[in-house]
Amino acid sequence: MNESPDPLLDLLHLLDLEQIERDIFRGESRSALVPRVFGGQVAAQALVAAGRTVPADRGAHSLHSYFLRAGDPGAPIVYTVDRIRDGKSFTTRRVVAVQHGQPIFHLSASFQTYEEGMEHQAPMPAAPDPETLPTAAEMLPRYADRFSDPGVVDRLIEARQAVDLRYVDAPPFGTVGEPREPRSQVWFRTNGKLADDPLLHVCMATYVSDMTLLDSVLLAHGRGGWAVGDVVGASLDHAMWFHRPFRADEWLLYDQESPSASGGRGLGQARIYTADGRLAITVIQEGVVRIPRG
Repeated sequence: MNESPDPLLDLLHLLDLEQIERDIFRGESRSALVPRVFGGQVAAQALVAAGRTVPADRGAHSLHSYFLRAGDPGAPIVYTVDRIRDGKSFTTRRVVAVQHGQPIFHLSASFQTYEEGMEHQAPMPAAPDPETLPTAAEMLPRYADRFSDPGVVDRLIEARQAVDLRYVDAPPFGTVGEPREPRSQVWFRTNGKLADDPLLHVCMATYVSDMTLLDSVLLAHGRGGWAVGDVVGASLDHAMWFHRPFRADEWLLYDQESPSASGGRGLGQARIYTADGRLAITVIQEGVVRIPRG
C-alpha cells in the first residue's frame, strides 16, 4: 500500500486551486477506486473556486450540482466561475468544470452574510460513540474475501487516510445478499486539525459527502457496491444545504437513507450532525445504480 507521509496535507493540496485568471482556477486531479475522478473531489474543488470570488463574511449556505461526464484522473480540471449575483445579503456563483474542452461538472452555489432568525431542527438520531467503532484500517480487512481484486482493501484504506470514517453498522459489502433497511450511519472527521477557515470546513464536508451517500440504496437490495462488482453506476446530481457552523476536523454523524430507487437510479438523502447534536448539513444525491448485465 502506498501510504503518504501526510495524507491530509495531500488532500488539502488537492483542494488548493491555482488561480490562472480573475475567475478561472485550475485543480489537480487523481484517480479514485474507479477509473475516473472522485465526484466529491470535483464538487469540493468547484466550491473552493466559487468561494474564492466571494467576500469572506459570506458563508456558503447551499450548493446544487450535476455530474455531466466522467473526469479524467490524468488531466487537470479548469474551473470557470460566473458571478451571477452580488446582493445585499446573498451572493450567487455558477461554476463549470472543464476537461479536454468539455464540461464535466456544473455547480451553482449561494453564500449569505450571517443574520439572526427563527430556529428549529430535526433531532439527532441515536448513534454510538465514534471512538468505540473500528477505523477503516481495522474494519476493511475483515471483508477481504468479498472482493475479487485482492488489492481493493489496500486501495480503500488508502482512499480514507486523510479522513477517519467509521461505519456504525456493517457497510454494504459486509452483508452482500442480505437486504436491510435502507439506512446507513457513519461518523467522520479529518485525520488532523484544519485551519480556522469556514470555507475549508464546508469544502471538506462536501468532499466526504460523496463517499457513502448511496450506501443505503445498496443496502435495500443486498448489493455490495462498486468494489464488489455487483452494481455499476455513478453520481448524477448532488445538493447540500449548510445550516449551522461546524468543523470537519471534529466528529460529524452522517445519517443516510434511501427513500426510492427506480429507473436505474437510486436516491439518497442525509443529515449531518455535530457531536453535540446540532443539525449542520442536509444532503441529497441521485445516482445511476444498475445491475451488471451478464
